[in-house]
Amino acid sequence: MLSIDIETIRKNAMAACADQFERIDTICLHNTEKVLQAYKDAQISSYQFAGTSGYGYSDMGREKLDEVFARVFKAEKAIVRPHFVSGTHALATVLLALLQQGDLMMSLIGAPYDTMQGVIGYAHETPHSLKEKGVLYQEVPLKDNAYDLEGIRDAVQKNQPKLVLIQRSRGYSTRASLKISDIRTIIQTVKAVSPQTICFVDNCYGEFAAEEEPIEAGADIIAGSLIKNPGGGIAPTGGYIAGKEELVHAAADYLTAPGLGDELGSYAAGYRLFFQGFFMAPHVTAQAIKGAIFAAAVFSQMGFKVSPQPDEARYDLIQTIYLENEKNMCLFCQGIQSYSPVDAHVTPIPDDMPGYADKIIMAAGDFVQGSSIELSADGPIRDPYMIYLQGGIVFEHNVLAILSAAKYISDHAEGDAQ
Repeated sequence: MLSIDIETIRKNAMAACADQFERIDTICLHNTEKVLQAYKDAQISSYQFAGTSGYGYSDMGREKLDEVFARVFKAEKAIVRPHFVSGTHALATVLLALLQQGDLMMSLIGAPYDTMQGVIGYAHETPHSLKEKGVLYQEVPLKDNAYDLEGIRDAVQKNQPKLVLIQRSRGYSTRASLKISDIRTIIQTVKAVSPQTICFVDNCYGEFAAEEEPIEAGADIIAGSLIKNPGGGIAPTGGYIAGKEELVHAAADYLTAPGLGDELGSYAAGYRLFFQGFFMAPHVTAQAIKGAIFAAAVFSQMGFKVSPQPDEARYDLIQTIYLENEKNMCLFCQGIQSYSPVDAHVTPIPDDMPGYADKIIMAAGDFVQGSSIELSADGPIRDPYMIYLQGGIVFEHNVLAILSAAKYISDHAEGDAQ
């Protein structure tokens, strides 16, 4: 059985993280200035926070929220809506709007995230999927667990896809998340052999993790969730789409109805939490990334394999920890849950979840249900028994909860870490 001195591990981990934390602070300062400048340029005023009703004609809050997202992400246009129920919904809206029967979609970084496979419909049959709509689909497999640039070039040149999907984060895979420089290289490779191909980046988990965003690296359109990074732990729901004007217009028509687009859509609850959350997002994202680095330092000291390593640069929120068996996964999640501000008295157990092929274990004591920018941990119960830790709007909370998870495994796990 593992035996650990929690206080010694905490001190050693904090010392190991110091250089990384300084780097994260520099990125946070840059991104905070960028967001602040967008709010100033858009002349945000408190009356724009007010709710609206009915059709939402001339909804200044909605229009200004779109504007600040477009400014920050360097997009021609953005739509930011509470009506998106998840990041997958925003991503699916783009795909269903831009792809028609006979068009080819290609995933360039191997298989996409589990819920996106349901949208596409080729991994398993899903009603109303892209496959059922008649959209063709191909994947460029990973090579040595990383994107295969030569394979991407050859596949795109040969097949000339209508749209390519580039998933920034690793999802439930073991590959590394993409750097902005990776995204730039992939898009340049695609455009060199197929200039008309739409480059679509799944930006979930990556916003504000770097000083640039994918549109600055050449992406035509991006999408993501407001209960992840850009909501700052404050936005209660929603998602966004940003990019070239004609592509975003098409997505807006699919979200509402052809001919209505982005000119309709009220929200009676008002927009203050969305504006406030987006303003807080660079800082909150930095807090979450610091928590991920700290977790890597703690569990690597305990002998577990982690990815990324504590001293590796970070490009999204996600920290993976190889916990070797189902019991350790459950203990880890129980330790995190027990130090959550909400539902700390609940014991997580593996169960089925919509959109996932395997049972999922999850710890999530969130103020916003399912929020990935708040501290949570989850993973599919399958080999190699990896936990995906993400989020944390207060770094000190991450420290307490991560040490709790370490102690749960130390006190209850059978066998030593390898």
